[in-house]
Amino acid sequence: MTRPSLPNFCRSFLPKDDDFRLLIAAAVIGAIGAAAALLFHYAFIAAQKIFNPNVSEIVALATSLPWWGRLLLPTLGGALGGVCLKFGLHWVARRGADDYLEAITIGDGVIGARQTLIKSCSSLCSIASGASIGREGSMVQLAAMVGSALGQKCRVSKEKLRLFVACGATAGITVAYNAPIAASIFVTEISGGMISKNTLGPLIVTSVIANIMARWLFGVTPVYQMPSFPPIAGWEVFTYVGLGIVCGFGAPLFRRILDMFRAGFVRLPLGLIGNMALGGLGVGLISVWEPAVWGNGYSVVNSVLHHPWTWQALLAILVLKVLATALCSGSGAVGGVFTPTIFVGAAVGALYGHILGTFTPLPDTVIASYAMVGMGAFLASVTYAPLMCILMIFEMTLSYEIILPLMLACVIGHYIAHRLRPHSIYTQRGERKNESRIIGS
Repeated sequence: MTRPSLPNFCRSFLPKDDDFRLLIAAAVIGAIGAAAALLFHYAFIAAQKIFNPNVSEIVALATSLPWWGRLLLPTLGGALGGVCLKFGLHWVARRGADDYLEAITIGDGVIGARQTLIKSCSSLCSIASGASIGREGSMVQLAAMVGSALGQKCRVSKEKLRLFVACGATAGITVAYNAPIAASIFVTEISGGMISKNTLGPLIVTSVIANIMARWLFGVTPVYQMPSFPPIAGWEVFTYVGLGIVCGFGAPLFRRILDMFRAGFVRLPLGLIGNMALGGLGVGLISVWEPAVWGNGYSVVNSVLHHPWTWQALLAILVLKVLATALCSGSGAVGGVFTPTIFVGAAVGALYGHILGTFTPLPDTVIASYAMVGMGAFLASVTYAPLMCILMIFEMTLSYEIILPLMLACVIGHYIAHRLRPHSIYTQRGERKNESRIIGS
């Protein structure tokens, strides 16, 4: 009698009902995907401590360095990240989609493991050396790759393979932002898909398992330490309408700046390595004066939320952070703009609070409330995912008082931005990749 293979032997113990089997697969993806995202998280911390073992945060690292160190480290990191991309992807045959959203929306759910690992290494080189982009993009991509690999191993259908990738991305977002509810609907809302029990159930299971992995087993704390949202009177809710309008007009401008820098780098005859080194040099030059532009900006946002800032300091850090992010993103560095967008929203919200304070004196706690709502409203105006943004900020604050102003600001900002630019930043990214392939073919 022939012995069954290990996969068939394991499958014999699974429930026969397809829905239950799908939930079990989602739990497995949540655990392994969270582990992959956490591995990148700890690799970033380890790489950062190479330069100064006494610091645990990227802005603190920049502050501890002399001026020439702030100038040199991002430049070398950008160049090394460019070397990883140029030579690594040259040796690896392209397979599947470049990112998880492409795999879910227009792809077949296949994500190349080798190219994902190479891009993650490039991202690690750039971000650990001060690039003004988010490490969360690589965390989500690695977790999504786990879902794709497991689905291919189990030989599921194309439709289920896309769902497996979505589960992996959900695990990565849960680990990165500690927002399991928002993570459960992120991919569905961004990709324009419909939320149903067939898709939402596995995504919820994935986010729960990933959250347990991150918080209970590894002790990962929330990235933003939100203050208490102050009680507001009924009429005060409408002061947040103006913040939504500001974010709705500001988000397309922010994206326009990113596009301009990206187009400018494309025209340069430096090549990928030279472009990324130049982008790092630009960040280094800015950080000689303001080291807080390094990294994704967690510590600066927490400072804005908990400490009084002058409007001059807020305006300066806002302009410099947008410039640093545009330099890194435009140069080709691998990383997300999701977290820098939250940074911009917090600064815009705090500035808006200061402007209101010129007419009526506002305490610092109220200015912080505008920063919190600005985080969600600006993010909704860039991603065109208002429901996800509302839930994410609500999960971070755990305050019912924030719900009404947050809903108003997010929906208004999203509506205005969508009218000005019909396509979200994620849809635009997919179109840009298709255009580059046509040009390069």
